[in-house]
Amino acid sequence: MNRCLSLALLCLCFCNVALAGERPNILWLTCEDNNVNWVGCYGNPYADTPNIDQLAKEGFQYMHCYANAPVCAPQRSTWITGVHAISMGTHPMRSRYPIPHDQIKYYPDLLKQAGYFVGNDRKTDYNIGGREDGSAWDTKKTDWNSLKNHQPFFMVINSTQSHESKAFGNVNQTKRDPSNVRLAKYHPDIPVIRKNYAHYHDAVKKMDDEIGLALRKLEEAGLAENTIVIHNSDHGGVIARSKRFLFNSGTHCPLIIRIPEKFKHLRPGDPGSKIDDLVSFIDMPKTWLDICGAEAPDYMQGKVFLGPNKEPRNYHVSFRGRMDERCDNVRAIRDRKLLLIRNYMPYAPWGQHLNYLWQMEATQAWEQHHLAGKTDSITGRFFGTKPPMELYDTETDPDNVHNLIDDPRYAADIARLNGELDRWQRDIFDSGLLPESEVVRRSEACGKTIYEMVRTPSLYDIERLQNASAVAVTQNPSDLNQLYQFLDDEDSGVRYWGVVGLFNLQPSTTVDIDRVRKMLQDDSHHVRVMAAWILYRDGDKKTAQQCWNDLLRNDSYASLKIFNVVDWIGDGIEPYREAMQQCDFSHGDYVNRMKEYMELR
Repeated sequence: MNRCLSLALLCLCFCNVALAGERPNILWLTCEDNNVNWVGCYGNPYADTPNIDQLAKEGFQYMHCYANAPVCAPQRSTWITGVHAISMGTHPMRSRYPIPHDQIKYYPDLLKQAGYFVGNDRKTDYNIGGREDGSAWDTKKTDWNSLKNHQPFFMVINSTQSHESKAFGNVNQTKRDPSNVRLAKYHPDIPVIRKNYAHYHDAVKKMDDEIGLALRKLEEAGLAENTIVIHNSDHGGVIARSKRFLFNSGTHCPLIIRIPEKFKHLRPGDPGSKIDDLVSFIDMPKTWLDICGAEAPDYMQGKVFLGPNKEPRNYHVSFRGRMDERCDNVRAIRDRKLLLIRNYMPYAPWGQHLNYLWQMEATQAWEQHHLAGKTDSITGRFFGTKPPMELYDTETDPDNVHNLIDDPRYAADIARLNGELDRWQRDIFDSGLLPESEVVRRSEACGKTIYEMVRTPSLYDIERLQNASAVAVTQNPSDLNQLYQFLDDEDSGVRYWGVVGLFNLQPSTTVDIDRVRKMLQDDSHHVRVMAAWILYRDGDKKTAQQCWNDLLRNDSYASLKIFNVVDWIGDGIEPYREAMQQCDFSHGDYVNRMKEYMELR
């Protein structure tokens, strides 16, 4: 019996070794904040990225890969779960709202169950409450000897060298000549901006060096023949109007995958190929699980884009919510050619002051250039309010500066893309169809996570909210009576969109001020805020100011929105100074960020 048992165990051991050898190691080399325009193999003749360019020659360069969120925390929330952050309520920057961890696992949990050793060196930033970010990983450092002994492995190494912060600081000491940069069309050609481009190119070069070092270490450890290498950024960036925005500049990312001969059945073509498949970042967790032989759970919302189980993708969707202290709400949908952007808050400017972004010299110089009256319709557009809808031909206009939304030749495409976006919102339960703190309030009141709450029609009727928001954003005067009906709805979310729709029609369309005035007593503070703004624009500034000040003094959950509105109006803060100073509603300390900007602290 003992001899038989020993033989059985030995056989099992050999089988496990064989199985491990048949499954690829994964080395995922991520970086931060750079779009395709900073990488040489994507066509910028001034980029200095020899290691990434060489990887593209040895592997496969994806030409249409896009981030779902244009900033790190919501994108990494999407990555770690395989569920869109906006489907879980984790899309607002630095929010860390909880999700049902008993229902949603992190993809490294699933890889571990399949026998993988998983490591992450070392950025997490998952923006999710209720679980420590590092709990899913076996290690948070790269030890090549350890990896050699823990095959198959899935190892993430994140370079921070291209992070936005690396574009801050003195731009006068660059290694690169500022004349050797390619400016985006929306940036004015002024010395400081050129220098900041050069400064960031220097940072990207350091990132490329780190990618090269990891690849050399992989070779030296003798692991290259068993390891699939993946490189991409976590979203776009980084000079102003890129990171945080849903244009190409904020979402179009490099993606390069090198697959060794041993796993050539996974290759999408011959090494060195440029791949035109549309890839969405949401697809990555499901794809990694598939090529590692791990089962992807049904709740994952991506598609497999690599290997024999590849699923076709026709559209990519991205989303923007609150960015630090600044409120906004945007969706975008695209195919390989056209990009449609839907602005739910068109009254919020693109270029509203963000404390972090304004540390960059290029941002400061651009704003001053604009205030001096030196920008034109393209370079100055960033500092204006948004249209409700935007459409760009990304093939002829990769910088997305020519809005085609009113061109009748694209009417059918606009209808098609809008219909697909509507369907996507319903399918994934878009939790951003109400202001962030309104959603949180509902979630806390019912004792459910946002993920669970938005899947409960009695608590969050997505189709009714979607319809109401569409009417509000369309800005059609013929919808006036329907907007008035929204004001009487039992759902505060529908009432909110009713007020927003009336605000969007004002002042080109006369609205019933008496009906709006009644909304100052609404249970929803966000309804009150927008109703007061209608009164303010109608000339009753005193009543509006009293409404906002009362909310601020009572620490309203809509306080951050009020700070933003006062700044957007641009008439100064004196009528609100005392109430703003008294306000103690934190909103993740972002109210204090607004106080700092307004010099109230």
